[in-house]
Amino acid sequence: MEKKRINLESSMIPLPEPITENYLEIREVSTGFVVTSIEVLSHKNKRPGEGRKAYELKGKQVLASLSHLIEIDLLRSGKPMSLLGEVPVTDYQIIVSRSEIRPQAKLYGFSIRETIPVFPLPLQSEDTEPIVDLQSLLHGIYNRARYYLAIDYNKESVPYLKPEDAVWCDTLLREQGLRSN
Repeated sequence: MEKKRINLESSMIPLPEPITENYLEIREVSTGFVVTSIEVLSHKNKRPGEGRKAYELKGKQVLASLSHLIEIDLLRSGKPMSLLGEVPVTDYQIIVSRSEIRPQAKLYGFSIRETIPVFPLPLQSEDTEPIVDLQSLLHGIYNRARYYLAIDYNKESVPYLKPEDAVWCDTLLREQGLRSN
């Protein structure tokens, strides 16, 4: 008995989505040594899956090195990064981990109603550490990019705000003339 061959049309298979994450490194010019690694968390970093695993692996590598680490989490959704001990529940957080005092780190927690705290940018011991004013930087970007023209402030935020924060936000947006309904 002769077997029949079945010819199928060309098919496509799903390829894994490449995981690319942006970060900022401050390096020593003469040697290329990473003095400080600055990570701004993305949704991929905070959701279970390959993105989080990749971020955790990179974090472990930085924490095992002589480099300082700054982790900036401006996302209300997803699982925050692991910290030991009692950690206050906050909407957002910035962690400054200096290599010379690990495992101790400085946690700057803040709510949606508070100004983003300023923090020192750890460098090498002989360098003057600048103070990072992230709030001013974000305001400048917001204004220059004219985000107020692109964002529909009449829509509810995603993820939703806590009820008391939603009332505060609604009042603020109305006072600024950004919300009408």
